[in-house]
Amino acid sequence: MLHGKKIVVVMPAYHAERTLEACHAAIPHDIVDRVLLVDDASGDATVEVAHRLGIRTHRHAANRGYGGNQKTCYALALDEGADIVVMLHPDYQYEPRLITAMAAMVASGVYDVVIGSRILGNTAIAGGMPRYKYVANRLLTAVENLLIGSKLSEFHSGYRAFSREVLERLPLAANSDDFVFDNQMLVQAHASGARIGEISCPTKYFPEASEIDFRRSVVYGLGVLATALAYRGWKWRLLEPRLFSADAALRLRAAPPATGRRLREAE
Repeated sequence: MLHGKKIVVVMPAYHAERTLEACHAAIPHDIVDRVLLVDDASGDATVEVAHRLGIRTHRHAANRGYGGNQKTCYALALDEGADIVVMLHPDYQYEPRLITAMAAMVASGVYDVVIGSRILGNTAIAGGMPRYKYVANRLLTAVENLLIGSKLSEFHSGYRAFSREVLERLPLAANSDDFVFDNQMLVQAHASGARIGEISCPTKYFPEASEIDFRRSVVYGLGVLATALAYRGWKWRLLEPRLFSADAALRLRAAPPATGRRLREAE
């Protein structure tokens, strides 16, 4: 715990058997109260490795996509009584030791959301990020900052910390089940008035780390632009997109429970 706040780390996993153990070992377990892993119907031994490590694990009966995985992650974390939820990819691209700093920034009451930014500190290229992805990241971020009126260094990091209040307030069930979920969630947080902070996070790209291909990157980029334009239309009261709806039925606690195996720990 930090400042009396329960910290839960969620790990949306898909084919993470080769990186999970090292990533889990680097988590600061002295301040983390619970680690939850949701396996998205992997075809490898991710679940077996998680059970061996004693990680509380939920497995989807069928693949639901990266966004669908996160919906389950956050719903389970809220059910665990989390005050602060940190989303960490189990592929070990991001530095788990920063969980302490990110959670503390939320626990302090200064921020509601904290992003582990690969752009701050200028470490993205040095960490192996492909140059076309770096350029796309910077261009998409510049467009989004312009359209939604923010000043973030990036919208595309998969390393985030959230307060419970934010997770309960956002209409996350309206979001995509694909990779653009991450982006939609940050824009929703901005639209809700959440205070968003950033921390410099080194990252590393290596063969075992997950990475979407060029085609899916293009689909993601188009989804990012559509999200920013939907926000602008909503802000100008020209559109009423579900992404920014106040309908309580679109909040995670009102969403149907995920199917699949129930949470379990290694015996």
